[in-house]
Amino acid sequence: MEFRNPQESLEQFRQRLTVAGGIVLVAFAVLLARFVWLQIVQYDYFTTRAEENRITLVPVTPNRGLIVDRNGKVLARNYAGFTLEITPSRVPNLELTIDELAEVLEIQPKDRKRFKKLREENKNFESIPIRTRLSDEEVARFIARRYRFPGVEVKARLFRQYPEGEFASHLLGYIGRLSERDEVKVEEAGFTANYRGTEHFGKAGLEQRYEFELHGTSGFEQVEVNAGGHAVRTLASTAPTPGNNLTLTVDAELQKIAEQAFGARRGALVAIDPSTGGILALVSMPTYDPNLFVDGIDTQSWMDLNESDQKPMINRALNSANPPGSTFKPFMALAALTYGKRTPNQAIADGGGFNFGGHFFRDDKKGGHGSVDMYKSIVVSCNTYYYTLANDMGIDNISRFMGDIGLGKRTGVDIDGESEGVLPSQEWKKKRFKRPEQQKWYAGETISIGIGQGYNAYTPIQLALATATLANNGVMFKPHLVNYITDARSGERKMIEPQPIKAISWKQEHVDVIKNAMVGVIKEGTGARAFAGATYSAGGKTGTAQVFSLKGADVKTAHLDEKFRDHALFIAFAPAEKPKIALAVLVENAGFGAQSAAPIARQVIDYHLLGKRPNAPAPTDEEAEDSLP
Repeated sequence: MEFRNPQESLEQFRQRLTVAGGIVLVAFAVLLARFVWLQIVQYDYFTTRAEENRITLVPVTPNRGLIVDRNGKVLARNYAGFTLEITPSRVPNLELTIDELAEVLEIQPKDRKRFKKLREENKNFESIPIRTRLSDEEVARFIARRYRFPGVEVKARLFRQYPEGEFASHLLGYIGRLSERDEVKVEEAGFTANYRGTEHFGKAGLEQRYEFELHGTSGFEQVEVNAGGHAVRTLASTAPTPGNNLTLTVDAELQKIAEQAFGARRGALVAIDPSTGGILALVSMPTYDPNLFVDGIDTQSWMDLNESDQKPMINRALNSANPPGSTFKPFMALAALTYGKRTPNQAIADGGGFNFGGHFFRDDKKGGHGSVDMYKSIVVSCNTYYYTLANDMGIDNISRFMGDIGLGKRTGVDIDGESEGVLPSQEWKKKRFKRPEQQKWYAGETISIGIGQGYNAYTPIQLALATATLANNGVMFKPHLVNYITDARSGERKMIEPQPIKAISWKQEHVDVIKNAMVGVIKEGTGARAFAGATYSAGGKTGTAQVFSLKGADVKTAHLDEKFRDHALFIAFAPAEKPKIALAVLVENAGFGAQSAAPIARQVIDYHLLGKRPNAPAPTDEEAEDSLP
C-alpha cells in the first residue's frame, strides 16, 4: 500500500488555491472595470437614456383654423364633443373590456376596426377613441358604470363641422382620416414632426389646398412612465397653436342665392370680380354634406354618393368641360376684329345656312336672319355669320386667340384637381389621335368650331375667366378664393394680393364693339326676357351646347328625355360701364340658355349689385319653355 506525501499534497492544494484566488480577483477586477465604465465613463450617455425611457412626449393636436366668407360668416369651424377613450396600458384584457362596453354603449364593427388601426399607430400609454360624438344620454350612461372600466374615460375633443351642411361643399371640401398617401405629402413637405398625433387631413377643396395653413402647430405633454410603460403623471406641457384662419373672397349669401336658383337641376356657376380675380361664388350642383367624411363616411352613404346618377361628388365648376355653344361667339367676333378678318359694319347675307364641301351647315333660324353685321350676329346669335367667319379665320388663328384668353388651360384657381378642357388645334389633334387619318385636321371641322361646338370643351371657370378678362378690357387676373390668411399667433393678416396674369393688347375700340353687342343681347336679344326690368346695364350671351344629335329633326326640348337635352349656358358682366361681376352659368340638359341659365345669372347679379333677393323659386325647365312665345 502506497502512502501519499503530505507535504506534496499540501503544496498542490496551495497552488490550486492560488489559481482559484487569482481567477476570483480577475473576475472582480473585470466587474470593477465594467462598473467604472458604466457608472463613470458612460454616465452621461446612460443618464440620458434612462431619462428618455422615464419621460416621453405625447403630442397634443391643435385646433384647426376657421374658414369664413368675406363678411365673416363661418363656413367651417370646430366644436367640442365627447369621446369614449381607452388607454391600452391600463386595461388588463382589452377585448373583454370592449365587449363589456358594447353592452353599455353602441359600438359598431367600424368602431372596433378604427380602434385597432389607431392602436397600431399610437403608443401604449396614449388614450385612443373607441366611440366619438357621444350624446349626453350616452355620457351619463357610461359615467354611472365608470367604476367597472379602469383605463376607460370620457374626454372632450374638437371635431370639424360645416354648419351649413351641403352649402358650398365643393369649394370648402372636407377632411377625413389621415391616410398613407397623406403621410407621404406631410413627409415631402417636411412637417412629419408636426403631424404626430394628427388623425385628420384635408381631402378636397380649400381644406386640402390650405391644409398646412389650417392645421396649426402641435403641442406636447411630457409624461412620466414606469418600467412597464404605464403613464404615471404629466410633468410639463406645451400648448398647441391653432391653425391659421382663411377669409374668402366668396360672399356666402350670394353663393346661397346661386345654389337655390338651380333648384334640383345639375350645373355650375362661377362669378368673379374682374378687377381682382376674387371669386364671389363658385357653385357646383348637386352638392354633398362634407360632415359625412369627418369621422369616416359609412359604407351606405359612400355608395349613395358614388353610385348616384346625379354625380354629386364632381366639382362641375372646375371639372365639367363642355362645348361653350354660342357663348363662344363674342370671343370669335373679337378675334375677327383683332386679326383683321372682319369690321364691325361688314355684313353677310344669311339665307339659312352655310354650304361647305357639299355639306350644309344649318342656321339656328329657318330661312336665316337676312343681312347680318357683327352687332346683330351677337344679339340674335346668328350661326351662319360664325360659320363663314370660322372658315375665313382658320383653326390656327382661332386656337391661338382662345388660348390667349385662358380657354383650354387651367386657370390656377386655389383648389386642386382642375381640368384642362380641350382647345382644338391641328397640333392638339395630332397628339389626341393615333392613326394618321385621324390626326389630319379637315377644313370642315373648323366650321362647327366657330359656333362653339365640335371639339371645343371648356370648364365654367374658364368661361368665367374669359368673360372677366373681356369685361376688364384685356387685363386678366388669376382667380382665387382666399382673400387673406390670419396668423393664429400674431393676428396679422397675410393678404392674397390680386395677381395679374397678363394684359392682352386689344384695341379698346374693338372691345367696346363686343361689349356693346353683349349689352344688346340683354336689351333686345336672347337675354332680354331674363333681364326685363333690370335697373342696371349688363352685357351677356346665351348659349346652347348640343349633347345629342337630332339629325335635323325639330323637336321641342320638353318632349325629349332629359339625357338627350342640350346644356344651357350663359355668360354675363355688370354693370356694363364698370363691371363689378362677371360670371358663367352651366345648367346640364336644360335646353336653351335664355330660359334656364340666364334667369340664374339675373338673380345672382341682382343680389350682388342691388342686394335684391328672389321672391319666388326658379321655374322648372318645362315651365320656362312653355312661357316662351
